[in-house]
Amino acid sequence: MAAAAIGGVNGSASGGVQEQRAQGAAVLDLRVSELRQIFDAMDPAPFRERDLDPKAAAYIVGWAEETPKDQPLALVVHLGAPRPGQWTGAAAVGGGEPGGGAPLPEAQPSATAGDAALLGEAVREFFRGEAAGRRRDLAQLFRTGRISLVIGLAFLAGTVAAAEILDGLIAQYSWAGLVKESLVIGGWVALWRPMEIFLYDWWPIRARARLYDRLGAIQVSLRAAGAAPVQAA
Repeated sequence: MAAAAIGGVNGSASGGVQEQRAQGAAVLDLRVSELRQIFDAMDPAPFRERDLDPKAAAYIVGWAEETPKDQPLALVVHLGAPRPGQWTGAAAVGGGEPGGGAPLPEAQPSATAGDAALLGEAVREFFRGEAAGRRRDLAQLFRTGRISLVIGLAFLAGTVAAAEILDGLIAQYSWAGLVKESLVIGGWVALWRPMEIFLYDWWPIRARARLYDRLGAIQVSLRAAGAAPVQAA
């Protein structure tokens, strides 16, 4: 995955921590000027419970979707000025060309073990919450499917019974045959929604929940510019 600017966050799947790569983990590098750029500025929750920035979360999820399903995941967050030629700020947020924004400050923030642990827990907690949300959606979908199935079967039984009553009128009235067939077709159409739920709608939600489960166990490291990476607990 090529490098990209995401609302002030530069992401790349190249580089990373060699130890994590040696363990077979897929590593995503995110480059930010400040740690708070990863999180949603509008979320008033405490830091550990704060949601990730929507663009950063979407980028991480998109990257994880391209990795093998059984491969562990790792995230390396680089603090400080980006590499030469990388820009953030107004140009990245507005989608303009480099030169429309301002370069990052030269001052390099530090990365402590406490910061790394807090970041790792916040990232994992966010995706664990997303996984739980998808499973709630799945449970609600199955409840809707069961109710729809009961309603559909009851409606089908009623239309079949009505069709049987009309069967005796076919010889007397030409329209009775058309009404009978229409009732039977309508009864089967009423079962389309529960069939759609139980055959097609549920598995993409479960797949997304499993993806969030993987991200909920992601290894997180924090690295300040020019310093060794700090591994989150």
